[in-house]
Amino acid sequence: MYNRLQSYKTLFLRISLAYVFYFFARVLFYFYNSNMIIIESLQEFFYLCFIGLTFDTSAILYANALFILISLIPFKNFTNEKFQYRIMILYFSTNLIAYSTNFFDFIYYRFSQSRLTTRVFDILENETNKMALAGSFIYNYWHVFIFFFLLVYLWIYLYKKITIIDTKPIYDLKFYIFSTFSSLLIVFICVIGVRGGIGNATRPINMVDAHRFVKKGIHADFVLNSPFSFIRTFNKNFFKKKNFMDSLKVNQILSPVKKVNDSIYSQPNVMILVMESFGREYIGAFNKNRNIENYVSYTPFLDSLSNNSMIFTNAFANGRQSIEALPSILASVPSFKIPFTSSPYANQEIQSLVSVFNEKGYTTSFFHGAPNGSMGFLGLSNILGFNNYFGKNEFNDNSLYDGFWGIWDEPFLQYVNNTTSKLKEPFFSTYFSLSSHEPFYVPKEYEGVFPMGDVQMHQVIGYSDNALRKFFESAKKEPWFENTIFIITADHTNQFWYPYYSAPVNRFSIPVLFYHPNNSFKGENDVLMQQMDIFPSIVDLIGYDKLLNSWGRSVFSDLGQPFSINYSGTVYHFSMDNFTLVFDGNEVIGVYDIGDYWLENNIINDKTIDFSKEEIYLKAFIQDYMDRIIDKKLNYFKSSE
Repeated sequence: MYNRLQSYKTLFLRISLAYVFYFFARVLFYFYNSNMIIIESLQEFFYLCFIGLTFDTSAILYANALFILISLIPFKNFTNEKFQYRIMILYFSTNLIAYSTNFFDFIYYRFSQSRLTTRVFDILENETNKMALAGSFIYNYWHVFIFFFLLVYLWIYLYKKITIIDTKPIYDLKFYIFSTFSSLLIVFICVIGVRGGIGNATRPINMVDAHRFVKKGIHADFVLNSPFSFIRTFNKNFFKKKNFMDSLKVNQILSPVKKVNDSIYSQPNVMILVMESFGREYIGAFNKNRNIENYVSYTPFLDSLSNNSMIFTNAFANGRQSIEALPSILASVPSFKIPFTSSPYANQEIQSLVSVFNEKGYTTSFFHGAPNGSMGFLGLSNILGFNNYFGKNEFNDNSLYDGFWGIWDEPFLQYVNNTTSKLKEPFFSTYFSLSSHEPFYVPKEYEGVFPMGDVQMHQVIGYSDNALRKFFESAKKEPWFENTIFIITADHTNQFWYPYYSAPVNRFSIPVLFYHPNNSFKGENDVLMQQMDIFPSIVDLIGYDKLLNSWGRSVFSDLGQPFSINYSGTVYHFSMDNFTLVFDGNEVIGVYDIGDYWLENNIINDKTIDFSKEEIYLKAFIQDYMDRIIDKKLNYFKSSE
C-alpha cells in the first residue's frame, strides 16, 4: 500500500506542475495584452488568477486524462525506470501540445480579441500560403518561442526532480482493493474538475462561465486559457433553434422582410471598398469629437475624402474575422460563434446585394488580390452569384506578390480601375484589400515613407490609404467614375493604441463612408450602425420593387430600429437605445449604460431601469437568425412563403 500512496503523491505533484506553468502562461498573456485587459492592482491580478484555476483544472485534466489513467492502473513494475520514462513521454506529448496554444494567443489575441478556438481552422482552411505565414510568425515573434522553450526546459527539469522509488510492491488482495477504490475516487474527483465543480450551475463549464465569475467583462479572457477554449469549441454545432417567443411576435418586432424606399439615384454604378483591418481608430475624420488625447491620424486621403462624403462615426463590425465580414456587408448575415461561411448552412440561396443587382441587370464583380479561393471568398462569391471573380490568378503578375497574402494594394487597385473600365455599365463591384495586415510590411520602395506610429498597423494603414488615393486619382479619369457611388468600410478592427478603442465595445468600431462625385453625400452621422445595415442602405439608394430580406436597416430611412450586435468570443454584445446587453445565448447576464464602453458597471440588478424592450428585441433577433439560417430562408421568396 505504501507503493500506491507514493505513486499517488508523485501523480499529484506532476499534475500540480502543470498548474505552475499555466500560471506563468497567464502572466505572459497579460504582459503581451495589458493594454486590452486592464487590471488595476496586484490583489485583483491574483484574485483573477485564482478564478482561472477552475478553467485551468478543466484544461489540465483534459490534457492529462490518459496520463492519469495509466498512472492509476497498478501495472507490475510501475515504479521502474523504463515505465516512468515512457509515461513521462506521454505526459509531455499531451501537455506541450495543449500548453503551446496559450503562446499562440499571446500574439493572436490582439488581432482576434478572443481566446483561441477552433475558428482558427476556418480562417486558415482556404489559405495556400500557410508555410509563409508560419515563417513570418516565427520571424516576427521569436521572443514568444524563446519564452516557450525556456518554460518547457524548466518544466522538464522540475518533472525529473519528482522521482518515485523503484521497489517491488506486494500484489495481494489488500493491494488491489486499495488501488481500485482509491483510483475510483481520484477518477471521480477528476470528472468533477473537468466539469467545473459540483452544484446547480450549468455543467460542464464553458467559455461563457468566465463572465459569471468575473465582475468586469474584460477579465473573462484573462481567467480563461487557450487549451480550454479550444477544447470547448471543438466539433460543436453552434446553430441551434431558440424558442424565446411566438414566431408571429418575432416578425412583428423585427420585420426582417421589408420594402425599401423609392430610388434616389437612377441606375448608378456601385463600388464597395472593404479595407482590411481599417479600424475607425486610425482615421482622423472619424475621431474629431472623441476628445482622444494626443490623437494622430494615419489616413490623409480618407480624411480629405470625408470632407465630401457622408461618414457614419458610430458604426460597428458584426464580426472579428475577414471571412465573417462579407456575408454581413453583402447580405446582412452576421457570424457569431463560428463564421457563417464555414457552417453547414452556407450553401443556400441568399438574397444579397449581388442578387439584387443581378436582377436589375448590373454586371457584378468581386476583386481580391489574394490567391483565388483565399478566405473562402471564391466559394462565397459563387454562392452569392457574382458574374466575375478577379483574384491573383487573373492579375497574373507574381512580381507584385507580397510573399504572404497576395498582390500589394496599390497595383491591385490599379488593376481594379483598369478592369472596371472594361465592364459593361451599370456595374456593382466589391473590392477587398489585403496589405494592411500582419506581418505589416510595405513594398521596398515605400519603406520609411509612411509614419511608423505607435503600433505596427500604422505604417501599413498609411500605405493602403495612399493606394486608395492613387486609385481615385486614376478612376477620376474614367467615364464611369461620375456615375458611381463608393462605399468605403472595413472588415474588422486590428491593433489598438488608444484606450478608447481598447474598450470591449469599441473593439468592433469601423468606418462607413458614402461618396458620390456629385457631392450628394455630405456630413457626419452618429446614428448607431453596423455592417448589416450596408445592404439595405445601398438598396434604398438604388430602389428595388420587391421584398427585401435583411436584419439590417437603411441608414437613409427612418424605418427600423438602430442597433448593433457582435460576439466577443464568449458572449454576445447587443447595443440599442440606452443600453448594451451582454447575452450568453440563453439569458441576459449583464446590462450596461450605452456609454460604458469598458462594460464595468453592471446595472442588471438596478430596479429603476427597464431594459425589457432591448432584451425582447435581442431574443427575437437570435431566434429569427437561427430559424432562417437553419431552415434555409435567407431570401425573400422563402421568407414570404
